[in-house]
Amino acid sequence: MTDCTLVINAGSSSLKFSVFDLVGGSFDLLMNGNLEELYGAARFRARDARGAEIDSKSWDTSPAPGHDGAIAFLLAWLQENAQGRRIVSVGHRVVHGGQHYAAPVLVTPRVVEDLAALEPLAPLHQPHNVKGMYALLKASPDLPQVACFDTAFHTTQPELATLFAIPRKFTDEGVRRYGFHGLSYEYIASALPTIDPRAASGKTIVLHLGNGASMCAMQSGRSVASSMGFTAVDGLMMGTRTGAIDPGVLLYLMDRHNMDARQLEDFLYKKSGLLGVSGLSSDMRVLIDSDTADARLAVELFCYRATREIGSQAAALGGIDALVFTAGIGEHAVVVREKICRASAWLGVQIDADVNARTHGMANIATPDSKVPVWVIPTNEELMIARHTRAVVEH
Repeated sequence: MTDCTLVINAGSSSLKFSVFDLVGGSFDLLMNGNLEELYGAARFRARDARGAEIDSKSWDTSPAPGHDGAIAFLLAWLQENAQGRRIVSVGHRVVHGGQHYAAPVLVTPRVVEDLAALEPLAPLHQPHNVKGMYALLKASPDLPQVACFDTAFHTTQPELATLFAIPRKFTDEGVRRYGFHGLSYEYIASALPTIDPRAASGKTIVLHLGNGASMCAMQSGRSVASSMGFTAVDGLMMGTRTGAIDPGVLLYLMDRHNMDARQLEDFLYKKSGLLGVSGLSSDMRVLIDSDTADARLAVELFCYRATREIGSQAAALGGIDALVFTAGIGEHAVVVREKICRASAWLGVQIDADVNARTHGMANIATPDSKVPVWVIPTNEELMIARHTRAVVEH
């Protein structure tokens, strides 16, 4: 019987999963899928490694399954569809590890309590990451679980890169820059040595551009600076998040519009970004296809903010040897890559428009005479979690 690792990414009303076989010392994707609308008209879909649908289900009756029901259903479904395989470990994506979790860790009730205490730092994600672990502890307490943190990769940053200009007592409480999307950056760092050894050992800026967007400056595959800070709302403009914003704006909204903390949270996380500027959608594909002025403005602002951040990170690195685009927008939005690269020509970046236009997988889209290679590399956070999970369980 083949041993498998289950990877779970739990959201507010969804649960994404992947199953990896360990074959000959490497991981092969067996299947993946998702459960959606866990507190409403729930739906389940599973696909094989090639993307072909294996099974689907919908819940037409109440009560809705919720996270507990989704976990119980998934474990039973996997057992029924095992095909000579067994789940021996589970890895979870966890957005925030705080000050104390700088590496993947075996999940215990105490660990879950610690991570639940960090929910105010990542309100869109942390509560739901924790729900997935709680549910699995109840459903299958003897199944080893491993928490893998989006903040861990950035613990290599120098102290200066982590500090805010605030009184020291607040810094000592943990009010500092953490950085996120670390599992994505770690995967890119692990892939670069075989793709571009110079980029792997040099000064590389990675743009993780998706509904959540951030940027990481890497020196020899280690994080030096990140666009995100104390929470996952800082830095680049995102699908519905503001990115960096003058704190005075929040004071203004409190004084002039009587917004309280929860209303400000909603403003920062759910009503701004591409959605707020365009008034149309948080989906970059919709905005690129739209002919409205506000949609065009949203795309332009997204690219402008990313271009400015490249300059900031090049300064933190003291130069640049390579650019890498990854995640949904980075891997597929040809127009976004072109705009950002054209505006970064002062760094020696030159892209081939034809190569860029037909690239939706891994490729170097730079011209032969570009001083800086520009890579498009699909990320694989799930594979990174599977690797970590197996390493922790077997340690």
